[in-house]
Amino acid sequence: MKAVTKMQDRKARLDSAEIELEEKLVSLDRVTKVVKGGKHLRFRALMVVGDSNGHVGFALAKAGGVPDATRKASAIAKKRLIEVPVTKGTIPHEILAKFGASKVLLKPAAPGTGLIASNTVRAVLELAGVRDILSKSLGSSNRVNVVKCTILGLTNLRETEKQETEAETEPQGSRTNETE
Repeated sequence: MKAVTKMQDRKARLDSAEIELEEKLVSLDRVTKVVKGGKHLRFRALMVVGDSNGHVGFALAKAGGVPDATRKASAIAKKRLIEVPVTKGTIPHEILAKFGASKVLLKPAAPGTGLIASNTVRAVLELAGVRDILSKSLGSSNRVNVVKCTILGLTNLRETEKQETEAETEPQGSRTNETE
């Protein structure tokens, strides 16, 4: 299986105003920049947001204080929401994604399996609404790259033909109910 390294199709961004989102702080790091006058201390926050119903986003932000960094990352993540095709609590097919030196393998699992994933991958999948999945994190364990890699894999998931036909017939059925 060849690893996915970039988004296949540009997907429309979602509006987070009508979605009730949960936030999860994946990592908080103290970073310094050495300048002429000494060291410039800042904080970097990696935040994942989602509604546990097929929508998830992430962001990385820096600020002078911890609350500012988390607030900034949360606001950016809400603007970068993607839609994940979740079928019966799992993903529709197997996918291998690569970002930098990190690789993440995501495989659909039978109901009742649970989330078999590292803490970083688990944070993204929980907020995406995936309940049953098998995953393996390969290569680098850098949290930023693993989150980006997981999001890349979820972005490139394709809906099955059965799901697409159900989605096409569903709105038409609801329209007939509204007019009656």
